[in-house]
Amino acid sequence: MSEAAFVRIEEVTRTYRRGGEEIHALDAFSLDIPQGGFYALMGPSGSGKTTLLNLLGGLDLPDAGRVLVDGEELAGLSGSERAQWRADNVGFVFQGFNLLGVLTALQNVELPLLLTPLPRRRRREQALYALELVGLADRAHHRPRELSGGQEQRVAIARALATDPKLILADEPTGDLDRKTADAVLDLLVRLNQEFGKTIVMVTHDPLAADHARHVVHLDKGKLGRIEENPPRGAAAANPTEGAAPESGT
Repeated sequence: MSEAAFVRIEEVTRTYRRGGEEIHALDAFSLDIPQGGFYALMGPSGSGKTTLLNLLGGLDLPDAGRVLVDGEELAGLSGSERAQWRADNVGFVFQGFNLLGVLTALQNVELPLLLTPLPRRRRREQALYALELVGLADRAHHRPRELSGGQEQRVAIARALATDPKLILADEPTGDLDRKTADAVLDLLVRLNQEFGKTIVMVTHDPLAADHARHVVHLDKGKLGRIEENPPRGAAAANPTEGAAPESGT
């Protein structure tokens, strides 16, 4: 395995019971992701993509093996410690946006900051800055029903950025968007990866969405398949040596 791995998944197994059936969501799965990587996870339904994302976010724990993020083994933390770790280090982006309809865009973005010791004024400034990053400062006081689907997802991305997390986990972030809007959201993720160095792991069924990532990891029945490297996009295209694929743990 690469010594420089930011995310390290070592021989992870996760098994569930559904009725009387035992389902191996992940089976001795290993993968290294470097800091600043942009990885797409692809595979058929039931291949383990969302399970892997939940493990990376500390929402679930493996039955065997280890998950480390920036050197922190998540299974070694208590439930409350994992919750705090998640609040400090991870931003989540979901297919369904998960915005609260009674709150404005600014208030939605500010929500994760309520878990920090920041004073109210600083929280508001940081939330507004996140909206500026996604180009929606002028929609700060609009509620979700007053926004388009693409704008809602950009607000959701701003919310994920509000705490300046090291890791962004995106679960089908363009699944509810048309192609043009989806591409705009994906271009934003590319920018966050390239300009701000965010490590991004994205689950998707869409090959066109996966094309925006630097590496595409294929899963099949809980096992690691192949890893593909995409040509760089945007600013990274000027540096062809950037983003070489790390070793997998298989």
